[in-house]
Amino acid sequence: MSKTIIWQYKHFNDLTVNELYCILQLRSEIFVVEQRCLFQDMDDLDKNGYHVTAWRDGELIAYARLLAPGQPYPEQSIGRVVVRVTARSAGLGKELMEYCAQRSYKLFGRNSIKIGAQHYLKKFYESQGYEQCSSIYDDAGIDHIQMLKQPN
Repeated sequence: MSKTIIWQYKHFNDLTVNELYCILQLRSEIFVVEQRCLFQDMDDLDKNGYHVTAWRDGELIAYARLLAPGQPYPEQSIGRVVVRVTARSAGLGKELMEYCAQRSYKLFGRNSIKIGAQHYLKKFYESQGYEQCSSIYDDAGIDHIQMLKQPN
């Protein structure tokens, strides 16, 4: 059994039906079921985004979405960041965010990256070079903050 992780990023239009299904299933598993948050996860931003996936043995274990400047922030952004429960605590979240930053710079230029982070993950994102740039706000019943990463 292989433990190799295969990283990919694709524009929405290049995703296969199966890849899109796995992405939406994982996002629902984390955001709706695990976090007990009822909200409209699928938004029109998905159609314009690049979708980062990490696969292990054919299973989607991590995901994030990259968006160009102007959608939804003036800066380029990373969002919908998830790691499957069974793949946590092994550094995969850090690896995902590093991969996303590098892909975002490649796609949109070496500029600031903004995220809307769940407040309880502030220290994790700070360890990735993000700094809080907003007050705490409620998003679908969960405390969030905006954070900004300057390119190094």
